[in-house]
Amino acid sequence: MRWDRFFEDLEDQLDSEWEAERAALDTEAERLRLSRVALRERLVAFVRERREIGAHLQDGTMLTGRVSQVGADWCALVAPDASGAVIVPLWALAGIAAAPDALLASIRGADPGPAVAQRMGFGFVLRDLVRRRVSVSVQLATAQTLVGTIDQAGADHLDLALHDPDAPRRADNVHGYRIVPFAAVQAVRLAAGVDLA
Repeated sequence: MRWDRFFEDLEDQLDSEWEAERAALDTEAERLRLSRVALRERLVAFVRERREIGAHLQDGTMLTGRVSQVGADWCALVAPDASGAVIVPLWALAGIAAAPDALLASIRGADPGPAVAQRMGFGFVLRDLVRRRVSVSVQLATAQTLVGTIDQAGADHLDLALHDPDAPRRADNVHGYRIVPFAAVQAVRLAAGVDLA
């Protein structure tokens, strides 16, 4: 009788140790998984969650909206007031504010997203705006905002024809040109009613 209890106690101890070791391995596996999650993957999860976030930019600006698209090195936010989409290069982000449950959902649901989106870099999305002749406001790291139409988007810079926000891009409306390195761009705001295609 005592031997039966002794063996049952040993069995219980072994089960407890086995469960503790398995829990430790699961925790370590989760830590390893989390160590490989990139910011871009969490932004992809925010697209699926359709939750509003706050994007703190390097220049101190705070943008609020829902992440609508994520490219290779950029994301697009749609403001709650539908004032137009804002394209934010990932290098311009200083932080993201979100509700605690949204943060947890973004880490659990993190994944790279569609292969096509993984290849669409910041220059790609700007070249689409060039093709469509969309009026934009380009917010620079110097806290300056340039308004106009992007004429060209190169490998690491863009050419901007400066004109009034409500004026179409015509030679007589253009009052200057700027070459802007991508690294200086904090955000590109599209005109109200214009969406990313």
